[in-house]
Amino acid sequence: MMAAALTIGFGLAGCGTIDDALFGADSALFGSSDQGAAQNQSAATAPGTLPGTTPGTMSGAAPAAMGGAASAGAGLTITPVTIEPGSDTGTAVSKTVAGLRDQLSGLQNKIVSAAQSLSNLKDASVGYAGSYQGAKAQITTRLQIGTTRGNPELVSQWNVAQSALDSLSGNINALSALGTEIAGDASTAHYVLSTAQATMNVSGAVDEDHRQLVVLEDEAQQTTVLTDRLLKEVSDDIQRQTAYVANERANLTTLAAAIKDGVLYGGNLGSGMAAAPASYGAGIGGTPLVSIRFDHARVEYQQILYSALSQALQAQPSASFAVVAVSPTRGTVAAVQLAQSAAQRHAQEVLRSMTDMGVPGARLSVSSTTDPTASVPEVRVFVR
Repeated sequence: MMAAALTIGFGLAGCGTIDDALFGADSALFGSSDQGAAQNQSAATAPGTLPGTTPGTMSGAAPAAMGGAASAGAGLTITPVTIEPGSDTGTAVSKTVAGLRDQLSGLQNKIVSAAQSLSNLKDASVGYAGSYQGAKAQITTRLQIGTTRGNPELVSQWNVAQSALDSLSGNINALSALGTEIAGDASTAHYVLSTAQATMNVSGAVDEDHRQLVVLEDEAQQTTVLTDRLLKEVSDDIQRQTAYVANERANLTTLAAAIKDGVLYGGNLGSGMAAAPASYGAGIGGTPLVSIRFDHARVEYQQILYSALSQALQAQPSASFAVVAVSPTRGTVAAVQLAQSAAQRHAQEVLRSMTDMGVPGARLSVSSTTDPTASVPEVRVFVR
């Protein structure tokens, strides 16, 4: 049946919310992320998540005590600097040294606390990513072996996956807030270091003041190393998780279209597309990439369309596509008009399928024409 309804041109083969955007009136099939979380509370505490930890918070184990160490992730353990006490010599410089020492001592507990918060957020991210990948794997497995269109079991798993990605986004926000806090601590550490160096030139100091300043300078330098290292770890995590979430959002959109159609698509088509050229070229000609003949009530064209688009984008990553509604000219005037309306309606359906598969709307155009050789309404997709 499918082969009779579609033909493919191989000219290139050789060389708001997600739910609303995808499903429109059918969006009730896919609940919001809040609904998905409510329906799947067990997934919200998937293996690897921290019970009682929510996105945007940094709860968990109490900060390590002064002198202890906190792990901020694999390969990075933060051990606070031990601040040596000093005696009061009675000079103005000694009072300055005491104030700087207090500031530096206060930073140590903050650094350990920040490292523990980072560790908690990393652990939570592992749990959310595991929950997402687990739900995604179950969906793709069911689609691979074959399932019904809009299977409610897959819809429920899709909601779990979306909820997990939402939680990862919350973690990114918490990481950003943590980075701001650490940046403030780093600024304080650099201030203590520069002030200690400048105080060495202040008159009225005794030898003991200079000895304490040298020690304080060393301690401040070690503290700046810790804060800078911690800040880099947070920044790297934010970049990595942001890229991951953005990519998986696109894949999740494609997966939603696959569930709706009951067929397995590959990755999001838009993820590998090159920047669009300034001009796509004029006119439409040559052999269409795909011709879909709507000669019966339900034409299953999605999988073949996806494969053809994938091949076209492999050969020409900057390609755009023209969707053309083709209607026959045979029959009465009323029959011709009905055929034109049907062809235009099917063209809009194909256009929506292509956007669901990840092709950006800016790369798509739709038009209509007639063809005296056509016997039924058709939709032809051309590469421009």
